Amino acid sequence: MIREYKTTVEISGPLMLVDRVTDVSYEELVEIELASGEIRHGKVLEIDSTRALVQLFEGSSGTDLETGKVRFLGKGVELGVSTEMLGRVFDGQGRPRPPFDNDPPIVPEKMNNINGAPINPYARDYPAEFIQTGFSSIDGINTLVRGQKLPIFSANGLPHGAVAAQIARQAKVKGGEGNFAVIFAAMGITFEEADYFIKDFRATGAMDRAVVFMNLADDPAIERISTPRMALTAAEYLAYEKDMHILVIMTDMTNYCDALREISAARREVPGRRGYPGYLYTDLASLYERAGRIKGRKGSITQIPILTMPEDDKTHPIPDLTGYITEGQLILNRELHKKGIYPPMDVMESLSRLKDKGIGKGKTREDHADLFNQLMAAYSAGKNARELSVILGVAALSELDRKYLNFAAEYEKRYISQEEHEERDIIETLDLGWELLKLLPRTEMKRVRPENLDKYWPVDEGSTDGD
Repeated sequence: MIREYKTTVEISGPLMLVDRVTDVSYEELVEIELASGEIRHGKVLEIDSTRALVQLFEGSSGTDLETGKVRFLGKGVELGVSTEMLGRVFDGQGRPRPPFDNDPPIVPEKMNNINGAPINPYARDYPAEFIQTGFSSIDGINTLVRGQKLPIFSANGLPHGAVAAQIARQAKVKGGEGNFAVIFAAMGITFEEADYFIKDFRATGAMDRAVVFMNLADDPAIERISTPRMALTAAEYLAYEKDMHILVIMTDMTNYCDALREISAARREVPGRRGYPGYLYTDLASLYERAGRIKGRKGSITQIPILTMPEDDKTHPIPDLTGYITEGQLILNRELHKKGIYPPMDVMESLSRLKDKGIGKGKTREDHADLFNQLMAAYSAGKNARELSVILGVAALSELDRKYLNFAAEYEKRYISQEEHEERDIIETLDLGWELLKLLPRTEMKRVRPENLDKYWPVDEGSTDGD
């Protein structure tokens, strides 16, 4: 039931306090009619006895205490969902986003509340299938598994935007290419960044299997809060009702959290760490926990949230709390970026906690786990040799240490580094790993089982160093 009031008693920034209201619920959708007839929208943030605090989506400029009409619509914020969403660009309220999308609104099959609900732990199915991103540093070392939530920790000046776009256009699941889609949610980005993403998706054909939600830096903060919820609502519909495998990429979660802090300050709430609200962890969990697989459903939702760490600080509340909720993290490294390595993925600091569930025979290849362990051990030894060479000089290193030093350099240049439009399938990635290991003596392959070593590096083949 719609109720209309003209009892607004206070307007402060994007907030409006309405008095003498009845039967109003939390998160209820609100319409505000200005004296000019313009309609704006908002939602109920807080209810106290007969008063309701309303957050305006479009801001309060031009509103008036005397003439403004406030209508409570009796429902929450909803998104009209349909398979027609594929290939479209929307704003943070689910409307077509000009100038990127000038087509009429979709005809929805149904309306879904954007707040959703985290998956019941009892109903969850364990993530188990490999998702190929086309990046060797992810597929070979920190494998992404269907149903996982694996964030990327970046920093200002690092190419996380290009990495996000490349994952969006390259990602695929084995044997399910026709049933796979990407939902891309961008929050607080500039128009130039938005234009880059859309042009890239359209030029490469990725747009045909994507749904994009764009919130620009000059859009209202409250819309930044709703953008990832819109994206996840669309993902849940496509995954659990249309049996699709959905990869949700959300960038930049730091902008999202800053918007949350801005709204919290406007509500005069007691701040927590670094001014962020005390419920930041709960709020992030309400987004991240909407990823996963459900028993009895064919579809799945995999998440890659991307955030920029202020001052490259991993202990900042946003990456710190994100790390507690998600199943690992991929970290972009500034030193690798300075060397011209793209993507500058720090494979030693990165971690995918579920990688063991998505690799091996029938998923990638039977030698994947052994190869991963050997590559990481060799790269670690090479980095240690590099540190020694800085102190003692290369001439002071043993012959074996010099081989490890050379391996580390080649590993960064050939394995971690790729071109922006270079896509490697998992077999290419695994074969490249063996090719690089052959820079070392065969006797150093102590983490590879004999049957895998004999199959992929026969004794009579030897190694490039003549061992």
